[in-house]
Amino acid sequence: MADYLVIVESPAKAKTIEKYLGKKYKVKASMGHLRDLPKSQMGVDTENNFEPRYITIRGKGPILKELKQAAKKAKKVYLAADPDREGEAIAWHLATSLGLDQTDDLRVVFNEITKEAVKESFKHPRKIDMDLVDAQQARRILDRLVGYNISPILWKKVKKGLSAGRVQSVALKLVIDRENEIKAFIPEEYWTIDGNFKKGKKEFQANFYGMNGKKKKLSTVEDVKEVMSTIKGKQFEVIDVVKKERLRNPAAPFTTSSLQQEAARKLNFRTRKTMMLAQQLYEGIALGRQGTVGLITYMRTDSTRISDTAIQEASTFITETYGKEFGRTQKRNDKKSKGSQDAHEAIRPTSAMRSPQEVKEYLGRDQLRLYRLIWERFIASQMAPAVLDTMRVDLDNNGVMFRANGSKIKFAGFMKVYVESNDDNKEEKENILPDLKKGDKVESQSLEQRQHFTQPPPRFTEARLVKTLEEVGIGRPSTYSPTLDTIQRRNYVSLDNKRFVPTELGEIVHELIRDYFPEILDVQFTANMEAELDEVEHGEMQWVKVIDQFYQGFEKNVERADKEMEKIEIKDEPAGIDCDLCGAPMVFKMGKYGKFLACSRFPDCRNTKPIVKEIGVTCPKCNEGQVIERKSKKKRIFYGCDRYPACDYVSWDKPIARPCPKCNEKALVEKKLKKGVQIQCTNCDYKEQPQQ
Repeated sequence: MADYLVIVESPAKAKTIEKYLGKKYKVKASMGHLRDLPKSQMGVDTENNFEPRYITIRGKGPILKELKQAAKKAKKVYLAADPDREGEAIAWHLATSLGLDQTDDLRVVFNEITKEAVKESFKHPRKIDMDLVDAQQARRILDRLVGYNISPILWKKVKKGLSAGRVQSVALKLVIDRENEIKAFIPEEYWTIDGNFKKGKKEFQANFYGMNGKKKKLSTVEDVKEVMSTIKGKQFEVIDVVKKERLRNPAAPFTTSSLQQEAARKLNFRTRKTMMLAQQLYEGIALGRQGTVGLITYMRTDSTRISDTAIQEASTFITETYGKEFGRTQKRNDKKSKGSQDAHEAIRPTSAMRSPQEVKEYLGRDQLRLYRLIWERFIASQMAPAVLDTMRVDLDNNGVMFRANGSKIKFAGFMKVYVESNDDNKEEKENILPDLKKGDKVESQSLEQRQHFTQPPPRFTEARLVKTLEEVGIGRPSTYSPTLDTIQRRNYVSLDNKRFVPTELGEIVHELIRDYFPEILDVQFTANMEAELDEVEHGEMQWVKVIDQFYQGFEKNVERADKEMEKIEIKDEPAGIDCDLCGAPMVFKMGKYGKFLACSRFPDCRNTKPIVKEIGVTCPKCNEGQVIERKSKKKRIFYGCDRYPACDYVSWDKPIARPCPKCNEKALVEKKLKKGVQIQCTNCDYKEQPQQ
């Protein structure tokens, strides 16, 4: 019989840790929280210092019984839940449920699941940190007060099944605000002139910059004609050459937020998938004879800090693999993000020596892709900056100035391993210019005039929304993924081309919360609330005070909303078509997953159909029907004529109503590329720069 009982959250983690600790230890899993507030009622006594009433979660009774029996037989119980607020709360709930002495040193934490880290942590057990527990408890109670007070009002005034939350309401607000910006956006025309030049046998590109030494914007075709009429002949003179050496530093190691963003950009992973895979890598992977090993450090963190041991190991690997010159000579000094706690290290491999190639055979495809991303980002972060030679050349013809920018990698540094993506997916590439000097003459081969239109701000992808939430100080590493998941599950937003679009239901709920609970949607108010929870975690503020300050105003708003909020009836709208089964009029209904077409004789006639979305473009093939958005069996969007099968027009690319500026045919389409969306003509070679 084992002398010691260790309790963790998951069976995978339990299995890994038990192998490290040996026969004297028995490791069991609690399967997450065992206690929580009841689902059927508020569970918070607002008249008695917001005292929470916890109950055993339904279905967890047998697990608790098993843990109690094991605890009675053990000499000592250790609680080794994750090293964050949530983990601390799980440990406290376990200690309370099992009747453990909470003055005893029974809490064990480790940032990585490796044999050395786990064994070392058991040498330094500590008491449960009640400041951490209180911070998590305060968040849970705040969310319960918001959800269980607003939701019943929404059920009564709008429809059953609706709910509201503190952080997700702000996330929904950001999505709706962005959609309103897009709707209000007025495109502005602008032009560019792209030149292809030649010196000797070498060709290079330069773009129109200005006239008579001043930068000039080309707003209309008349501006372009003025420039073109000023140019005399094909010969341009080099009037300025500026050469510089530029250092480019590597990105910091991953935090939860930056990992979610980069995994979305480079691997096309949703935040939920990223966190699921990261959890697997953290809890341990069986590596043949090495046994089960945690491959990365704890994946919920807002810190870019790295331990001295890990830095030294990375330095050794870099020097031995790439050479001494690739090693970093100065310590990183990364800026902390807003609200950063710096409680843990950044997300990194548990061993720099464990390259993706070494563990390839033991990992699934997506596990390997995410591990490679984390490993490469960490190694690159500890490498020397890249050195780039840059060159700027100004060309002149009768006062018309073109500018060429070139760059050449002089020393790759960290770029040998990894280069960070950006939201526009624009990678810095070499653009080598000929050896030019002031006074040289070059000849223009072609000067291409291009018409463009300014684009509205892009809709939020999951990565962009996570980044924005972090920038404004809302949410924490553990909340980003569930927040995005919640607003989608509740049908407040939908995904269109992997970008968030608010639904009609989402806009209705948002307007009601905005009118009656403005503080919930106040970004600064919510960010300050997060900061106060952090103060609770540091023992600088009492959790009851934080909740009381919020609840005093919130309670009055709840009473006002209950009395004044008018009942909203989401009426069935006539669809203007008849049911093809019984001939009765069809109507638009609001369902769990949004609007759909249904027969007005429901439930006598149960005919339903999805809503066909027109895009405002006449079919380019038959010139009679309207192009509509359709979905394939695999839910991929394509476009076809609504006169099908009479007209068989179909396209994966979205047609655009305006004519091509070059050939004047209505043949423009939106082509989806890895770098964004590019407008192309299917009749000629016209293309516009990719837009996000």
